[in-house]
Amino acid sequence: MLKIFISSHGHFASGIKSSVEILMGPNPRITVFDAYVTQESVQEHLDKFYETVNENDTVLLLSDLYGGSVNQVMYTYLEKPNTTLIAGVNLALVLELAVREEITVEEVKQLVEQSREMLRVVEFEKNEEVKEDEDFF
Repeated sequence: MLKIFISSHGHFASGIKSSVEILMGPNPRITVFDAYVTQESVQEHLDKFYETVNENDTVLLLSDLYGGSVNQVMYTYLEKPNTTLIAGVNLALVLELAVREEITVEEVKQLVEQSREMLRVVEFEKNEEVKEDEDFF
């Protein structure tokens, strides 16, 4: 089974989980920890999380910022079996992961590339012709 642990500086991780739940409903395979908002540590929560992981589970650790302190702690768990760490998480990636129960490392890499495409500057095109959709009315 795929298990996902998301952690961030502040409430970003719980915000992503909230967005996933609004769009898709509850997902018990997603665990989150908001770092630095209480005295609890990322390591404490990862240790508790790994108590729920079975030897056949695939674990994805998702952090908000590559090289940040949360990511650095999560990096130390890469020695655990079937564990992959992704830094710079966004909602598009989590939504794609949330619908899966199993995933390969190659599939993870493909989804990371796809989620990068969702990050873009959106500019207003002044000369774009607005067309009415006849089926809409």
